Order: sequence, then C-alpha cells, then structure tokens
Amino acid sequence: MEELRKRAEANKNDKSVKDLVLLLYETALLTSGFSLDDPNTFASRIHRMLKLGLSIDEDEIAGDDTDMSALEEDGNEESKMEEVD
Repeated sequence: MEELRKRAEANKNDKSVKDLVLLLYETALLTSGFSLDDPNTFASRIHRMLKLGLSIDEDEIAGDDTDMSALEEDGNEESKMEEVD
C-alpha cells in the first residue's frame, strides 16, 4: 500500500496505479462474497496489468486480435448456456 501511495504521488495520472487500486478493491469485493457490476471491466484490467508485467506492447498484440475475439465469442456462448440452465 505504501508503494502504491508513493507511485500515485509521483504521477497522479499513472493508469497502472489506478488499475492496481481498482483491482485491489474489486478483488476484495469478490473474496467477500459480492459480485461485480461489470466483470468484463475487471477482466480488462487484469489483462492490461498482465501485459504491463510481461512488457508486451499493444502493437505486438494488434495482430493477435483475431485469436482473442474467437476466445471471447466462445466465452459468450458459454454464458448464454449458463443463462438457459
């Protein structure tokens, strides 16, 4: 927490600090038994933090969008199936 505070004070517009704080909050909600209003936003934050941690540039990922869209479509079908059950 101290490191997050230092980074936030150093650069108030640092998106990674904001993402980390929100991930901490949302993870606390999930572990406490609550559900998220928008789990897709939570997943997007996790993906951004993984890219940052792995030092993956957005330009490198641009060619891989078709692979991710296929995975997202598969996930949507499963969600629809769960709604029917």
